[in-house]
Amino acid sequence: MKDVELLAPAGSPEALDAAIGEGADAVYLGLKDFNARMRCANFTYSQFEGALRSLRRMGRKLYVTVNTVFEQREADRVYRLLKYLADTGPDGLLVQDFGIITMARDNFPSLKLHASTQMNVASASGVNLLSRHGFTRVVLARELSLDEIRDVRANTNMELEVFVHGALCVSVSGICLFSSYLGGKSANRGMCTQACRRFYSAHSGKNYDSWEGGYYFSPADLELIGQIPALVNAGINSFKIEGRMKSAEYVGAVVSAYRMVIDSLHEGEDTLRRAIDDAESILKNDFARTKTVYMINGTIGIDWLNPKQSGGTGIPLGNLLKVKGRGEDSRGLIPAGMLALSAGDSVRLHRSDDSDRVSHKLGFVEKGPDGGSWISIPEGFSTGDSVYLIQTKAMTRRYSPVIGREGKSRSPGRETSPLPKTVDAAKKTVFPEGLYAMVSRIEDLYVLQSSRPVKAILSYSRGIARRLLNEKTLPFPVRDIILSLDPFFPQDKDSLLAEEIPALIQKGYTCFILNNLGHFSLFRKAANNLGSKRGNENISIVAGPWLYSFNAWAWNFLSRCGAVSCVSPFENNRQNLEKTFPAEKQSSQKRSHVFITVFARPSLFRIRSNLHAFYDFENFSGGMNEIFRLTGGQEGSLVFPEEPFSIVDKIPFLKEAGFNRFILDFSDRALKKSEYRETMEAVNRASPLPGANRFNWKNGFFQKTES
Repeated sequence: MKDVELLAPAGSPEALDAAIGEGADAVYLGLKDFNARMRCANFTYSQFEGALRSLRRMGRKLYVTVNTVFEQREADRVYRLLKYLADTGPDGLLVQDFGIITMARDNFPSLKLHASTQMNVASASGVNLLSRHGFTRVVLARELSLDEIRDVRANTNMELEVFVHGALCVSVSGICLFSSYLGGKSANRGMCTQACRRFYSAHSGKNYDSWEGGYYFSPADLELIGQIPALVNAGINSFKIEGRMKSAEYVGAVVSAYRMVIDSLHEGEDTLRRAIDDAESILKNDFARTKTVYMINGTIGIDWLNPKQSGGTGIPLGNLLKVKGRGEDSRGLIPAGMLALSAGDSVRLHRSDDSDRVSHKLGFVEKGPDGGSWISIPEGFSTGDSVYLIQTKAMTRRYSPVIGREGKSRSPGRETSPLPKTVDAAKKTVFPEGLYAMVSRIEDLYVLQSSRPVKAILSYSRGIARRLLNEKTLPFPVRDIILSLDPFFPQDKDSLLAEEIPALIQKGYTCFILNNLGHFSLFRKAANNLGSKRGNENISIVAGPWLYSFNAWAWNFLSRCGAVSCVSPFENNRQNLEKTFPAEKQSSQKRSHVFITVFARPSLFRIRSNLHAFYDFENFSGGMNEIFRLTGGQEGSLVFPEEPFSIVDKIPFLKEAGFNRFILDFSDRALKKSEYRETMEAVNRASPLPGANRFNWKNGFFQKTES
C-alpha cells in the first residue's frame, strides 16, 4: 500500500500540539482573515511562522486555509496575504475563490494551491480543470461514494484528499445560502451560524393544523475509520479530519485513532482488524454526535440525519438557569444532572439564538441550589444559553509545544493589488438586453408566453433532458432557450452529461449556464467530439450564480475557462457588483457581460438524499416564524424560502448604471399565471413587490470586524 497523509485540524496552538503529538503528518490552520472558520481562534502571524519553522524541522507539513470568497474592496488585503504566504512558503493553500487562483497564478506562481471542499468538486472533470490551472491537490466533496471516488481516481493524476472524520454539512459544501439568507452571515465567508442544526416545526402529513418539531437537518458526524483500507486502495493521498473549532483533547483523540489504523495497514489482516476495533473504542469517547459513514457505501438514505438529536456536540448539561459575575468570575448555574463535573473539564456553550459557540475549560465547579452546579463561563453568556460537556479532565493529555519562542515575524505589507491580466475575449456577449425568465418545467414555458421574455432559461434535470431530446414542439424555439445546469455535479453524472450535452448541441441548443467547474470540461470534450463545425465557437457559456464571481479576479478566471457572461451571485450586493464591474470608459463593455437576478426564491441548501422519502412534510418553520419549503426527488432535495427575494423596483437604477440583463427566477416551483402577472406588473411599474425581501442586496455581508 502507498503511504498516505494523515491531515489534522489546528484551530489553536493547543490543538496543533495535540495533532503533532499524536502523529499527524500534516496540519491545516487559518490566519485571522479569509478562512472558513472565522469563529475559531486561528493563528497570529508570529504563531504561524513559529509553527512553520518547527514543523519543517520535524518533517511535517502545514497547509493554510484561504478558503472563503472575497469582495472587490478586499482585493488589496488578499493580495498582501498571498504575497506574505509566498514569502513564508507553507506547503499549500486551501482555496475556494476563483479570484485567488487568478491572483496567485499571475503574481505568486510559487504558491501550491489545493481546492477546498467549498469549491464543490465532485467529478474528475472538475479535478482535471483545476489541474490545468496549476492545482496540486483537490479536496473532494463529501457526498461521494467509494465507487465514485475510485472512478475519479481512474480519470485523474491529481492528488486527492477526502474528509474521514468530523462534522458534516447537511448541504453540499459551497452551495449553501441558509445562514447568509437569515442575516448575511455567509458560509462562503466563514461566518456560518449552523442554522440547519436548529429546531424546526413542520406540517405533518396532510393534517395542516398539526405541527411537529425536530432537528430535521442536523447531520450526524462522519466516521470512516473502518473504510480507511478501502480508501487507500482507491488511491486517496490524504485523509482529513474536520475540527478547527474542536478542543485540543478532541483533536488528539481522533488523530491517535486514525494513526493507529494507518500504521497497521502493512501489518496483516488480523492486526489491521484489531487496530480498527481499538480505534473505534477510542472514538466512542470523543463526546461528539452520533456517527455515520454518510454516503461512502453508495446508499443515499438519511440514516445520517436524526431529527430527535440536538445539533450540539457533546453531552447536554442543560441551559443556564442563572448568570452572575464578570470577567474571570463569570459563572452560570446549570441544573442537576447525572454527571459530576470537575474543574479542568471542557464544555461548549451555545447562545440560545445560535449567534456564537465557545469552548471553555472549567476554572471551578461549585455546589448550587437544588442539586445544580455553579460553573465558570466566558463573559457574555446569559440565561437560556445551553451547555455541553465535550471533554473530561481525566481524558486530557499534555503535549510538547510545537511553537517555541515566537520571536519576530513578518506580516502582510501595504501593497496594492494589480489588476488581473486582460483576457482576450474574441467573442462578445451574444445576449440581448432585457428580461430573462427562468423556470423548471417545460409546461411553464407556456406561462411565459403571456409576457414573453428575451429568452427563457430552463433548469436542467434528467427529465428535462429526455424531453428536450425527444419532443419536437416547444413554446420557444431552441435558439431562445438557455439551459441552466445544476451546481452539484457528482462523478456518477459525468457520463450521462457527456452524452446529453453533445446531443443537445446537435439539436440546436447553444446557450448554457454552468454552475460547477466540472461543466467546463464537459463542453471542452463536446467541442472536441463535435469538431469545429459545431464546436465551442457556436456555444455561449454563462458562468452561473453558483460560480461565485464576487470580484474581478474571479470573473477573469471564469472567462479564461470559456464563459462569455456571468450571473451575479445571489448573495451579492449593489456596491460590490459595481466595484467588480467598473463603469469607467476603458472598461465600458464589462457590464454588458453581467446578468442580475432581480427575483428568486433561491435554494438555501441542496441535499443529495431524497428527504421526501423519509419526511412527511413540505413546509417547515424556524424560530423567527420564517416559512421554508422542502422539495425532494431522485436527484436530491432542496430547501427554498417561501418569501421571495426581489429587487425588481431597482431595475431602472441598474439600467442607469449600465446593467441591462435581468433574470426573473421562478424555477423553485410550478409557475402560476397569477404570480408571473403580478411580478411583471411590479417590473413595469418599477415598484416593490409585496411580501418580498432584499436578501443581502442592501446591507451586504455581515462584517464581524473591519481590518
